Amino acid sequence: MTNLIYQTDSYCQSMTATVTGIDEEQNGVYLSETVFYPGGGGQPADKGVLTDGDSGKTFAVKSAKRGNLHIIDGELPPVGMEIVGEIDWDWRYKLMRTHTAMHVLCGVVWHDYGALVTGGNMESLKGRMDFEFERMQKELVAEIEQRINEEVTAARDVNIQILPREEAFQIPDLIRTKINLLPEGITEVRTVELVGLDLQACGGTHLHNTSEIGPIRVANYKSKGGINKRIYLELDDLA
Repeated sequence: MTNLIYQTDSYCQSMTATVTGIDEEQNGVYLSETVFYPGGGGQPADKGVLTDGDSGKTFAVKSAKRGNLHIIDGELPPVGMEIVGEIDWDWRYKLMRTHTAMHVLCGVVWHDYGALVTGGNMESLKGRMDFEFERMQKELVAEIEQRINEEVTAARDVNIQILPREEAFQIPDLIRTKINLLPEGITEVRTVELVGLDLQACGGTHLHNTSEIGPIRVANYKSKGGINKRIYLELDDLA
């Protein structure tokens, strides 16, 4: 079993691992452990570099995929090579800020308005989320923006747990999407808790505390038909 370091430590930026297999068709390699998040839940995959521990030769990681596959730009490292893998931390950390901001939005909308999520996606420092709202007006959007920034200022800790499926599904309202996207075959469920605000199933990488997000702007909002309303968020580049 591959050690998926990103599941328990989102702040780990590098690891030492062995190349255990090659996928020539996709020009990728499998590793004995990894810090590279493969993408999912609207969050893009990590990118970075693998470095041969002996020669110092580098291999650019364009992306990672589920199943522990790392897509390489160019020549592949051979099976058995011991490498040092390092993610693009600036890319990862911006996505962590963005993903945690989306959970703040989800938590506020759920607790204050009881609206389910119908979709979402994110990029570096911006994202969008769809909710079941009958109506959405400027005043409501301004109210939501104020509330989510209050939750950032509240500096809520973020806790990660990996639970047996049966135990996880005893948690009320664990699934916030209108459709349960967790496959039946999954025996363990990773949960992300913004303490005092939000608790839901999620596989993505997150901050330790909401205070790291920084100011959140509601950049736009739209009706996507019926009761489906979309909210767009943007964050500042704090670098």
